[in-house]
Amino acid sequence: MTFDLLAIFIAVIAAVVYTALLPARWRGWALMIASMIAIYRLQPALPIRYLDFILPTATIVIAVVCWWGTRKPEHDESARAHSRAPLQIASEDRIALGVIAALVVGMSLMRFVDADFRLTASRPPEPLWVIAALVVVGVSVVGVSVWAGLRPAPTDVDGTQKIFSRQRRVLTGMILLIVLIFVVFKTEALATALSRWLRAQAGQDMSLASMIDLNWLGFSYIAFRLIHMMRDRQSGLLPALTLRETVTYLVFFPALVAGPIDRAERFAKDFRALREKIGFDAGRWTEGITRIAIGILKKFVIADTLAQGAALNAINAAQASSTLALWALLYGYALRLFFDFSGYSDIAIGMGILFGVKLPENFDRPYLKTNLAAFWQSWHMTLSSWARFYVFSPLSRALLMRKVKSAQVVFITQMTTMGVIGLWHGVTLNFLIWGVWHGMGLFVHKQWTDRTRARYMRLSDRQKRAVMVVSWFVTFHFVVIGWVWFGLPDVGESVRVLARLVGVTLVL
Repeated sequence: MTFDLLAIFIAVIAAVVYTALLPARWRGWALMIASMIAIYRLQPALPIRYLDFILPTATIVIAVVCWWGTRKPEHDESARAHSRAPLQIASEDRIALGVIAALVVGMSLMRFVDADFRLTASRPPEPLWVIAALVVVGVSVVGVSVWAGLRPAPTDVDGTQKIFSRQRRVLTGMILLIVLIFVVFKTEALATALSRWLRAQAGQDMSLASMIDLNWLGFSYIAFRLIHMMRDRQSGLLPALTLRETVTYLVFFPALVAGPIDRAERFAKDFRALREKIGFDAGRWTEGITRIAIGILKKFVIADTLAQGAALNAINAAQASSTLALWALLYGYALRLFFDFSGYSDIAIGMGILFGVKLPENFDRPYLKTNLAAFWQSWHMTLSSWARFYVFSPLSRALLMRKVKSAQVVFITQMTTMGVIGLWHGVTLNFLIWGVWHGMGLFVHKQWTDRTRARYMRLSDRQKRAVMVVSWFVTFHFVVIGWVWFGLPDVGESVRVLARLVGVTLVL
């Protein structure tokens, strides 16, 4: 089951019950439990036995391990005392850990429920096996914690968080593990090989192995949230979070499928204010329902209609009879992407509002921007912000410390950042080229702006408006042409389509 109209309707009904009947003190617990159930319910069914139960369970386990590795005590004596004890945790966190374990085991009991009433995609494994696996994981995490001295980092009076070298290495190892998992699941050859191995373990036909066997719901977004938490923990920027706050942040169900990529400290602020939310506040509910309605219109009416033959894909491109028809498909694809992505974001933001969490905005009229930098400040803004914090800025600082020339720093950082954004969508050559396309465009824009700023300031208002119109036209078409790499499956097909856009037919 995906995030379809039925799932949205159920979420809205749940928000009504949540608001009308649930005591304020239980709202945080309800959101954590609902989000955990949602990752099982929304996870698509997979052909490999038990995998559609194992992957959501792995998401929850990774979330708990991330919290364990990023704990930070509050500024009081009891917290400083238990910060010296790697295995001691607060009572609320012990309760949350028990609730999480009980819920995972409870979901495995869906094995004994009729298929029409299960909350899982297919029949789960034996509950005893699930319990045994959780025990093994728990013992392993405790063992690593003892070896590494992994404990809540002590905090100085000025708020500076200390982190010891062995702990830093453990967190770096966790980040690399997340990246490795991401690469394996997003690279077709590696994912197919893993699928083949998993099918062999399950006694299933290995010849049917494919990348789609490993459709891990929401992992692309969760991976970025995990890296954000662990990097901020290493740098001392991550605030103290409870287990309940961490797990809910990582798997918050409105943002599970298509973002936005929230920040932990911003999410925690809203999460802690849930008790203060007034029941059916007219302004909040009007805003939330309106955003959901707009999102449904964008995604399920406009985007899905464009997808029915009016947007670029390999089949439609092959059938296009003229250059003009191919351009029409490309424009349709550009609009489809915007209405699809921004529609899902609107739905997520609206649902979050109903439950008392205001997710960050993700799109701000990107196709109306007059330069590429402004486009990326308004297209998938939370992804751009993440890349700026965790790729662009640290890489820039590292290069400047090595006294690399300014222009080279700009080129390397922009190409690397956009390459990462491209590969985040999928580890393929086409996505990499799409990222490089935008990285080169940003570099050229930066150099052009630096060299023409003084001349531009001397123009009249009329001339500036004319420049803005030309800038918008060039920016829009640069972005639209770049979607060819994004929307087609291989380089050869992309090159043929690009050539046909200018009236040239290539045989490759």
